[in-house]
Amino acid sequence: MSDIELIDSHCHLIFENFEKDLEEVILRLRSRGVKKLVHACCELKEIPKLKKISQEFNEIYYSVGLHPLEAKKWEPSSQSFLRKSALEDRRVIAVGELGLDFFKNGDKTQQIDALIPQMELAYELELPVIIHCRDAANEMIEICNNLSKKGKCPKGVLHCWTGTPKEMEQFLELGFYISFSGIVTFPKANEIHECAKIVPNNRYLIETDAPFLAPVPHRGKRNEPAFVENVANFLADLRSTDLTTIAKESSQNAKDLFKFDLLS
Repeated sequence: MSDIELIDSHCHLIFENFEKDLEEVILRLRSRGVKKLVHACCELKEIPKLKKISQEFNEIYYSVGLHPLEAKKWEPSSQSFLRKSALEDRRVIAVGELGLDFFKNGDKTQQIDALIPQMELAYELELPVIIHCRDAANEMIEICNNLSKKGKCPKGVLHCWTGTPKEMEQFLELGFYISFSGIVTFPKANEIHECAKIVPNNRYLIETDAPFLAPVPHRGKRNEPAFVENVANFLADLRSTDLTTIAKESSQNAKDLFKFDLLS
């Protein structure tokens, strides 16, 4: 596997279910050719842990932001705290995980009030956004369109893609990347399969979203970054290509978006 370079563009490793064997998890991802990973932030209180873990393991970069399901925790001081956190550590390569989730929480106003300042901060800092969007594509597209008309829409990625080909096309037109998780390996995920087949070579990423959504053949287990290889293999089959091509394209796309190389 040493000649394959994979990048897990979205995962969470500071959760309790990684506490006992994190070093083994890191060894396994290294053995599968995972060279870099993006650790997404869900709450502001996670940031000190994310900074620490990125110092311990050279593969780990991270984002700073507030997940839409935590939107009630957004405060007037939150934007300045995120700005400070992003500026003081070069391992911060994105703002997020931000977005809208109307599947689990219908409070649209609260979520939008937390989303817009984060989008504006990302544009200000010239950082990409990591977008969580569930049952909210129309609203998310409208917000991004409005920012784009002002010339102030940041770059970014729709993580853990679960939308339709039509929705994907609208996000692609706005300049976003599309990231495929273990869900793409699920047998009944027909619309996601279709998206994976038609997404341009230079606009897709791969991820695990560990510890959630383990891909086939690991369904039901705790997910981990090493399993991003399974996502890549499945994508290769869908796109009638091979693992080497998927690894090369998705890794280059992640580098183009997150600008890791500027930090080395």
